[in-house]
Amino acid sequence: MAGQPFIYNGQGFSLLRDKNRFVLPNAFRGTVRESSGKDLLCLTTHDRWPCLVGFGLSRIQDFEQEIREQQELAVRAGKDFDAEKRAADIYASYEVPFDGSGRFVLPEDLAALANVSDQLYFRGNGRFFTVWSPENLNEMDDGWKAAQTACRSLAAKELQKASKK
Repeated sequence: MAGQPFIYNGQGFSLLRDKNRFVLPNAFRGTVRESSGKDLLCLTTHDRWPCLVGFGLSRIQDFEQEIREQQELAVRAGKDFDAEKRAADIYASYEVPFDGSGRFVLPEDLAALANVSDQLYFRGNGRFFTVWSPENLNEMDDGWKAAQTACRSLAAKELQKASKK
């Protein structure tokens, strides 16, 4: 696991299913499993966007370097940066188990913070992936048009499949 970059690429969508579970898309499931060494997903809130961030356990070893880099960028830009607050935020990620089919229960407080009801849109972002409620994503500006369009398309497909059951 050490030193190997784990990259999250692609997108997916999940409707809330039985037993209050969502499904981690195939596009991310194998990478999370490999990064964590088991079926364990780490989730936390994003520091600037109204969404969640997902990743595997191996990313935690990079947090100190990321905090240093963020602090250096802030100093160069003449901005304030609270390294302790940032550390408190990223080290407070939830470790959420998922089963072989990718089913997991989203912790209630994370769902509340990200405005999640019964739908999740997943989008690859390199070292992590974002997890959005469609409502929050649709409130983003035009720079998010591709993600918004993909989310609507994937939602329509999932809703159509669900209506046939």
